[in-house]
Amino acid sequence: MDDDHHAGTGVNYVCNIRDLGIGDADEAGGKGANLGELVAAGLPVPPGFVVLRSGYLDSVRAGGVEAELAALHDEALNHVGDAARVSELCRRMQNLVTKAGLCPAARKQAVSAYRLLGADAVVAVRSSATGEDSSDASFAGMNRTITNVAGEDALVQAITQCWMSLFTPRVITYRASRGFFDAPAMAVVVQKMVPADKAGVAFTADPSTGASERIVVEAAFGQGEVVVSGKVQPDTYVIDKQTLAVRDARIGVKTVKIVRGPDGSDTLMELDRAEAEARVLDDHELGQIAKLAIATEQHNGCPQDIEWVFTAGTPWLVQARPITTLNGGGGAPTEPSRVLARGLPAAPGAASGRVRILLAPEDGPKLVDGEVLVAPTTNPDWLPTIRRAAAVVTETGGMTCHAAIVARELGVPCVVGARSATVDLANGSLVTVDGTRGQITAGRSPDTARTAVVPRPGSERHDGEVTGTKIYVNLAMPGSAEAVAAQQVDGVGLLRAEFMLTEALSGRHPRDLIAHGEQDAMVEAMVASMTRIAVAFAPRPVIYRTTDFRSNEFRGLIGGAEFEPVEHNPMIGYRGCYRYIKEPDLFGFELTALARVREQSPNVHVMIPFVRTRWELEECLELIDTSPLGHQRGLHRWVMAEVPSVVYWLPEYVGMGIDGVSIGSNDLTQLMLGVDRDSDICAELFDESDPAVLDAIAQIISKANKLGITSSLCGQAPSTKPDFAEHLVRMGITSVSVNPDAAAAARRVVAAAERRLLLDSAR
Repeated sequence: MDDDHHAGTGVNYVCNIRDLGIGDADEAGGKGANLGELVAAGLPVPPGFVVLRSGYLDSVRAGGVEAELAALHDEALNHVGDAARVSELCRRMQNLVTKAGLCPAARKQAVSAYRLLGADAVVAVRSSATGEDSSDASFAGMNRTITNVAGEDALVQAITQCWMSLFTPRVITYRASRGFFDAPAMAVVVQKMVPADKAGVAFTADPSTGASERIVVEAAFGQGEVVVSGKVQPDTYVIDKQTLAVRDARIGVKTVKIVRGPDGSDTLMELDRAEAEARVLDDHELGQIAKLAIATEQHNGCPQDIEWVFTAGTPWLVQARPITTLNGGGGAPTEPSRVLARGLPAAPGAASGRVRILLAPEDGPKLVDGEVLVAPTTNPDWLPTIRRAAAVVTETGGMTCHAAIVARELGVPCVVGARSATVDLANGSLVTVDGTRGQITAGRSPDTARTAVVPRPGSERHDGEVTGTKIYVNLAMPGSAEAVAAQQVDGVGLLRAEFMLTEALSGRHPRDLIAHGEQDAMVEAMVASMTRIAVAFAPRPVIYRTTDFRSNEFRGLIGGAEFEPVEHNPMIGYRGCYRYIKEPDLFGFELTALARVREQSPNVHVMIPFVRTRWELEECLELIDTSPLGHQRGLHRWVMAEVPSVVYWLPEYVGMGIDGVSIGSNDLTQLMLGVDRDSDICAELFDESDPAVLDAIAQIISKANKLGITSSLCGQAPSTKPDFAEHLVRMGITSVSVNPDAAAAARRVVAAAERRLLLDSAR
């Protein structure tokens, strides 16, 4: 191809939406072609144009990166099981796309088409990949959409970002799973933004049952991104397709909405309680949407998934695609009551999805978003995969295992200890996981929306019970910080380092990062995560527990086998405080990150886990004191009380400068009773209310009170066992720290215990 052709002379790279039809899908992508069909059907579609697939192809050719892109893409497809390798290859491919940019002719045509929409028009720029939105495959949500784009330079940048989104680990994995091995290409849809008062989606067949006689509509305030991304619990309406009568209306709690901010960018606005619980659509508006949905289905000849927007009382269609996930028969769910496996209920709620059996964290990219993760066990390395799963099932583990902890915080239904789940459940089969009952059934349940506590910003901070005993929360990840901080909680009593570190390491062993000179990136990622949490809770305290990975968990990281010992019983092996004094350089990176966070957020304090002896804590505190963290004023130093020896050593610890103790009831119970906390076989032996455990807790609290230091307890028992909570209150504990979904219950139970104590005193 000569240079003139590379420059795009005489080639049309842009086409008006109204001139497209389904036959143009190869050049305009599924999204662009479907929009053209909607216009042809006389349906309301915002004006716009498509930068065609040829615009992308000629741009990467003109930029001299086509061959290298193809080679790297082939390499990525061949290594989808290696998350770190795929991530690095994607970064290189995205850099090549940026380097190429838009060739001059494509840029000129795109800018000219943009000007026809009006001076500095505000537009939405959406990816429209070849093969996307077909009847048997959907890349929905995988490639980029950039809204509220204004100005020619911003438009060109947004188009490039859409092209770059062809090369993300998620897209690469999906393409491999669907057998798409050719080099990808991208068309880009540019549409004039209509300011969304209300937005959402509509299905012309019930996606949960396949029933074709009803329309299901989901709706929220502001732009539709909050619905399709799951940021809010939308309203859900069921409409009779024949009569357009509203059969059912379930009003969700819509805590936020996205609008165009003063600076022109997307802005997330919190809604007050009244608006959050208000009905989004009235019956007339639902009728308008239903008619548009039916017209779309009739024109395209198959069930449709549409996205709609209401502005100033007028509905617009902004997207339509075939529904790719119907059960097929349109009838009842497949054997919804047949129990396939049972285990321990670990995280409440129910969700349906296709089974994806994975044996190791590095297989995580094989899981397609919304599938059910079934694994022998999980550890923190699984976090990125659990985030994308509809539900989690493990063969081993108890209520305090990693899978349970992470699932509860993310609101993902989870069953642990389902012993032969990887054998009993067939890969690809449709199942429903009930994390409340601890069972997995065949087929899709009629109502399997993921359920989680949705805090109402500002509403609970002043309306709940006031207790003398502080109610803290346990956190592991920054994503939920703002929502949890909006509840009536007094701070974070346990900020677990492990899950944030897992993300910062991208699945690699920290010494592997150091060997490649990438330790600064690890520190930066930790600082960003901790800062988000600290700012959300300020001025309330945030107690950061330093990393307590066990050697088997570290060994599971990429490169870990080279650096970690093989231990027969890692639960009581090389971990916690002892590890810090043996590997002070690694501990130093964590202290550096903490020091940087505290420069802006002095409400963060440090807690040392799994302290066994006086001498190891003495050396550990010396490492802290000689670090930048140790020179900062106002730093509280806590220890976890997990090892029974703390009952004896606590006065010595306080003399060394410890001013807080947090009872890790899970590990303390484990070591007092000699029972593996993660064992489903011995689950009935694990009892935080055992008299021996209670006696140890009483001694710790009593000594803490005499020594004048803070005492706390991290665990769920205070919220689920009133007698246990009353026991702690009578002992004089300063605070309890529970999972966010249990905070309100814990406060009620503690308040009742405090009132009983006052009554007893009065009598």
